[in-house]
Amino acid sequence: MKKITFLFLFFCISYSFAQVKGKITNSKNAPLSFVSVYLDKTVTGTTSNDNGDYVLELKKTGKYTIIYQILGYKTVKKSVDISSFPYTLDVVLEEEKVELDEISISTKDNPANRIIRNVIANKDKNTDKYANYTAKFYSRGLTRIKDAPEKFLGQNMGDFGGGLDSTRSGIVYLSETFSNISFQKKPKRFKEKIVASKVSGQDNGVSFNRAEDSNINLYENSIEIFNDLVSPISSNAFSYYKYKLEGTFYDKNGKLINKIKLIPKRKNDRIFNGSIYIVEDDWALYGADLSTTGTQINIPFVNSLGLKQGYNYSEKIDAWVLISQSIEFDIAFLGFKPRGKFSYVYSDYDFAPKFTENTFTNEVLSFEENATKKDTVYWNTLRPVPLTREEVKDYSIKDSIKVVRKSKKYLDSVNKVQNKFGFLSPITGYTYRNSYEKWSLSYNGLLDELSFNTVQGFNASAGLSYFKRLNDKGKWWSAGVNVNYGFSDKRARPTFYFSKKWNNFSRPRFSISGGITTLQFNPRNPISKMDNLIRSLLRRDNYMKIYEKEYARISYSEEIKNGVYFYSSLEYANRKPLFNTTNYSFARQSRNDPYTSNNPLEPNNYSTAPFTAHKIATLNVGARIVFAQKYLSYPDSKFNADNSKYPTLSLNYRKRFAASNSSFNSDLFTGNLRQFINTGNYGDLTYNIRGGLFLKQKDVPIMDLLQANGNQLAFVTDNQLNSFGLLEYYRFFTNDKYAEAHIEHNFRGSILGKVPLLNKLNFHLVGGAKTLFMADTKPYTEYSVGLDNIGFGKWRFLRIDYIRSNYAGIKNDGFVFRLNLLN
Repeated sequence: MKKITFLFLFFCISYSFAQVKGKITNSKNAPLSFVSVYLDKTVTGTTSNDNGDYVLELKKTGKYTIIYQILGYKTVKKSVDISSFPYTLDVVLEEEKVELDEISISTKDNPANRIIRNVIANKDKNTDKYANYTAKFYSRGLTRIKDAPEKFLGQNMGDFGGGLDSTRSGIVYLSETFSNISFQKKPKRFKEKIVASKVSGQDNGVSFNRAEDSNINLYENSIEIFNDLVSPISSNAFSYYKYKLEGTFYDKNGKLINKIKLIPKRKNDRIFNGSIYIVEDDWALYGADLSTTGTQINIPFVNSLGLKQGYNYSEKIDAWVLISQSIEFDIAFLGFKPRGKFSYVYSDYDFAPKFTENTFTNEVLSFEENATKKDTVYWNTLRPVPLTREEVKDYSIKDSIKVVRKSKKYLDSVNKVQNKFGFLSPITGYTYRNSYEKWSLSYNGLLDELSFNTVQGFNASAGLSYFKRLNDKGKWWSAGVNVNYGFSDKRARPTFYFSKKWNNFSRPRFSISGGITTLQFNPRNPISKMDNLIRSLLRRDNYMKIYEKEYARISYSEEIKNGVYFYSSLEYANRKPLFNTTNYSFARQSRNDPYTSNNPLEPNNYSTAPFTAHKIATLNVGARIVFAQKYLSYPDSKFNADNSKYPTLSLNYRKRFAASNSSFNSDLFTGNLRQFINTGNYGDLTYNIRGGLFLKQKDVPIMDLLQANGNQLAFVTDNQLNSFGLLEYYRFFTNDKYAEAHIEHNFRGSILGKVPLLNKLNFHLVGGAKTLFMADTKPYTEYSVGLDNIGFGKWRFLRIDYIRSNYAGIKNDGFVFRLNLLN
């Protein structure tokens, strides 16, 4: 019965609404995928699937001329007189013979350079012809995996929703999206409304096939989706590429097409390999067949990425328009080796749309009502590219499995396997799940927060937490308790929390928490627990200074308007000083200085506390404003994206009151302005400005003062954009006013890439400056120059900065090594 159902579905999906259908092969009878099929003198059509099958929708019978076009093969025109549907038309394509004429061979100048210069000079002219348009957009994503591991980090990986066979190979992701898109060139704006979306084996049907992320425009100088690779027709392309004219041929309309091979000047630059096809005289793109590697995009686990594009001529606007595109990927990561392809078809262009002031808003993506719930019949009328037999089978099997796997019996059986208590669970942690009732109970292992400091010695935490999901739109609540124990001070410090969230749109969240904990005197946490553990045990350097707090707190946060985030908290605390209780270290005291005290104000004073114990209440009210924030509206959530054209502003008011020592009461305003600016081929510019002001100068405790983030480590693991490189941790603080600014520019390959010999190393030049102003003290400044992208082959995670500081005429310098896991 299942076999009959499958065959019936395949027949219906492939043929029931087909008008002109057929199979496209080459001269060796091998199927050709990604062939553009469209009516002559239009830019509307379809493409063939991985089996070479295609379906072209027509509204009525009659005489038509159908075009079959793909890079590397001769374009075929078929004139047909259709009297009834469905109409079958199989096509065989012959390989295109690309030849060099005698003029190209004999000329002293590189003809490819002339062609590319003309393309660059005519970029605006060509793209202005379709500066505004609307279109229909179809995408399909398919990911396969081979020999998938059964377990990852001790967790059973299952069969990926039923997609794997006995060899643990098969389709793990299959999705489709159909959208209406709108585009405006100046100012650049993009809008997408998803009409239909589906994912094999999933209920919500929300796929990753977003049109704007797929809008790869080679006419732009850099390709953001490929980590800012330099376009082969960028305004400074000749700094990255050499070109070779491989040959020419004529298209269906008698246009001369030049095939240009890309020759990278440096192997590991942010560049493409492959070929582009240029229309003579029009100096426009006819097609592209490009690839790149993980090394070139700074993502080591990517073996390769491939990009193919096909353009068609529109008589209406006298321009070459993108009609098809595909992105192929090959990845190897921790034993997983997914490979796949995303295919895209653009159709029904309108180059004279009537845009209004309300056409483009901050909402760049939205869904039509029930877009994720369209049935098979609807998709059959909509889908421009027929499914392959393998894809039909995947939809059929996973949709059947999906129903079974939502049942209580199945979920209980899965949980039975997942909920086994292992030998190492007391150390690594354990979670008991009830997937059908949508709750879980977790125990965090002792290793989660294992650390060392001179107050507690070695300390570890153990705790329990409960999580209950109330719906699929982000409503949940969670509660937990945790106990941290210091083996040197022999002190247990318990904490608890309760938190509830109502939705994934404005994300309102309410929390209650309390207990006993330890905190750094600098609330910006300048040193991590792991860094402190390593430095203490290996070097006898205890840079982390902490105090104890008994507290109870309530807090609330929400995005009250698009781009405006509100947060608040009210806390009452009893704050106490702490002293060193251990001198333990792997490093012998005779070879190193002894541990300093836990007093950041007097490191050599082991008997005096930096503040007196006191009780105090704290009110925090703040807002974060993301100007012109773009957002994506999904059926069950809202996803926010920063707008790099504008900075993000954070404002906060903190009031300390009801202190047991009234002089500790204070009012503080702080603000922060930061922005990441992508400058395309010229790298990335980032800045971060922070300032603060006390309404009245008072002798408040050190943890309430305005403080800068210092650094005394030679090797760090964060980006340090809000920290100083050579500043001692507790060197500067104030009860008055202060401001600090950090700016950094990573030039990528735009400078070193032009230096002979040095450019072969593929290092990135980074320059930066930092400054600090505080009341009643002289300014502190730092300037830095560094090299990023240091490493071997694809593995380039290291960065080295040379820093020079200046304070009151006293200059200092040093090197800081940084591990960049995300470039």
